[in-house]
Amino acid sequence: MKVLRIVRVLALLALAGIALATPGFLSWPSILSLLTTVSFIGCVGVGMTLITISGNIMSFSLGSTVGAAAMIFVASVNAFGVSAAFVIALLFGGFVSGVQGLVIGLFRANPIIVSIASLSLIYGIAEAFAESGTIYAVAGTDYGLLKGAIFGIPREFLALLLLTGIAQFILVFTTFGRNLLMVGSSFQASEAVGIKTWRTVTGAFIWAGLCAGLAGVMLAIRYDSASMAYGFGYDYDAVAAVLVGGTAIKGGQGSAVRTLVGALVIAIIQVVLLLQGFRQEWQYFIAGLVVLAVIILQTRGVRD
Repeated sequence: MKVLRIVRVLALLALAGIALATPGFLSWPSILSLLTTVSFIGCVGVGMTLITISGNIMSFSLGSTVGAAAMIFVASVNAFGVSAAFVIALLFGGFVSGVQGLVIGLFRANPIIVSIASLSLIYGIAEAFAESGTIYAVAGTDYGLLKGAIFGIPREFLALLLLTGIAQFILVFTTFGRNLLMVGSSFQASEAVGIKTWRTVTGAFIWAGLCAGLAGVMLAIRYDSASMAYGFGYDYDAVAAVLVGGTAIKGGQGSAVRTLVGALVIAIIQVVLLLQGFRQEWQYFIAGLVVLAVIILQTRGVRD
């Protein structure tokens, strides 16, 4: 484990050096791009952290939940107004993800299979209801406090900081958080001491869905429109953020704050690659290499 920490520190120092040496990285537009990017990755990542800590590895349906929540938010804004739409989108995210958690918690279903099946269902239903593929907000829609910046800091990033604080509080100071860590450490031991494991797993997925719903709302507000494409890739970026942040892939250990750091690392890599002129395919390739490297290092750390 000590070797793993040293490798992480060296990797972070190397990334910092590369970023600072990249022309334009410290410009204000680049910083704004970084804060915005980390906001969306971080929101999904914080939710993914709770799922991973619960011992259910990860969910591949959170990205589709982001896109669907964005579409529901825009449609609801046009019909009911911003406040009601905000609540509806979050409830949708919590419900869709919570149902998956219930199936996994009650029937001990494979979380990867359940999330992949859910991804297909969400995409299929969304495409059936959105014939044009994209939903646009009514011109002149006023999002009030949900859009803009405070002292130059994007509200999306401030929302991420608040969400991270809430998630960390849950993990450290609540019975649910302690149960979550215990369930992830040992499912059998948790049941032996009387923990309702299905409730804990379902709760983790509900929170993850709420986080994904928030990311969808922020994306819809940013672009004044929504489509399923908005959630593309966020599953993988979130997984990378969670693992880079040090959450154990086997469950039982992790931190929302460390996931925030992991999301920042992933966002820095993406911004640096963009400034260096790399296409999006290379961004996904590098993110994949990062995840693979972290998994290998975690495996070696456990063996050592």
